[in-house]
Amino acid sequence: MSNYRRPYVNGGTYFITQVTYQRQPWLCSEIGRVAMREAIQHVRQQYPFEIDAIVLLPDHFHALLTLPVDDSNFSLRMRLIKRYVTRYYGAKLEIDLGISESRIARKERNLWQRRFWEHLIRDETDFANHCDYIHYNPVRHGLCDRPQGWAFSRIHRFVRSGIYPSNWSNEIDLNDPIEDL
Repeated sequence: MSNYRRPYVNGGTYFITQVTYQRQPWLCSEIGRVAMREAIQHVRQQYPFEIDAIVLLPDHFHALLTLPVDDSNFSLRMRLIKRYVTRYYGAKLEIDLGISESRIARKERNLWQRRFWEHLIRDETDFANHCDYIHYNPVRHGLCDRPQGWAFSRIHRFVRSGIYPSNWSNEIDLNDPIEDL
């Protein structure tokens, strides 16, 4: 196994990707959305963080999370969100997949992939590029024709607040680095 070290920076902003176990498409279901919303609210009570951007897709989500200036533990927050969803909504989701012996030994269930991907945001350009990636992701996956057509995204807040123009998706160049994050 590799000796990967995550970059823990107090007050850091992180791009996170979390995938469901065996890419089961439950995240956008009514139960999945409620579970995620409750889990995030629950974890934020004890371990605050801001969600700068987020998109839920059927089998994964992307988010930009910013931590308080005196805290760097994004892994704890991710673990607690996943645990809450599993504990309080796992049975309601009725995911009919077997659990491997390895997962049983680790007391894992069948909702989430074991690990998540993270990237520490370096500067404003990096932040903007990752926001664009998050919001354009449903189009890349063929779930809608333009980002504003996807209901489970913060793009709607970005447009309402004037961060993005209402025709933002028309400005996306498919050869732009947004595709290569």
